[in-house]
Formats: sequence, C-alpha cells, structure tokens
Amino acid sequence: MKMQSRTARIILSAAAIALTLTAISHFGYAQEHKAVNLSSTRGLPFSDGILVGNTLYIAGQEGTDASDKLVAGGITAETSTALDNIQRVLKAASFELKDIVSVTVFLADIHEFGDMNKVYKSVMPEPKPARATIQAAALVNNARIEISAIAMKQK
Repeated sequence: MKMQSRTARIILSAAAIALTLTAISHFGYAQEHKAVNLSSTRGLPFSDGILVGNTLYIAGQEGTDASDKLVAGGITAETSTALDNIQRVLKAASFELKDIVSVTVFLADIHEFGDMNKVYKSVMPEPKPARATIQAAALVNNARIEISAIAMKQK
C-alpha cells in the first residue's frame, strides 16, 4: 500500500512539473512591445501608446493641438481635444473607442468635473469604460485635464 501511494505521489509530481513547464513555455516570455508615437517634436521620454498583444496602453493625453499647444476654451475644449488625441492613438494602433476598457482622468480642478463629464459622456460609446477621476495638484503645460486609457481587442 505504501509503495502504491509513493508511486501515485511521484506520478502526480511529474504531472505537476510537466504542466508547470508547459505553462512557462507559453507565458514565461514577455510579449513584444510596439510603440505608438504621433509627435516626434515633443522630445519627451515616453510613447503615446504601447501595444502589447491585444492591449493598448495610452499615455496621458492633454487638450493640445498638432503643435503641442493647449487649445483655448477651458475644460470643455481641452476635454474634447484630449479625447480626440486618444482617438488618434487608437487609430494609429488600429483600435477604436469601443475597445477602451479603462480610463483615468486627471483634473486640475475637481469642480470642473461636471463640464468634463458632459463632453466625456457625449464622446464615449456604450458600454462606458471603467473610469477613475482624480484632482491633480498640477498638470504639465498648466493643462486643465489629462486622460489616459487602456484598450483591448478581442482575439
């Protein structure tokens, strides 16, 4: 009886090791990272997006125009332009707004939440992605808003 129990443990251990090695061979290596860069004039040490497998990580986008200057018009105009910039990154990586699953909104003034939310609601398709909104002490370029996102495509 002891011999059968010991043999069974050895067989189970061997099976566990085999399964572990199989899992490591499939998932043990990092997936390729592909940078998505829309503006080479910025000279900042980050990419607008990073594509890993079927997931696109979009860096914080401000309400800046093609020359990297903030648009005039306050939170409403900056929100609209920041979302346009996110759509540009999505398009460059062959994604769409509907692929966004998570958004983080950084506001310079949380009291502008309502105005930001009106624009956001009108742009983002249903179902709305998960979202966090926080007030930041300060944003680069004295921006009113910065928005980052994560998008995923179904395989």
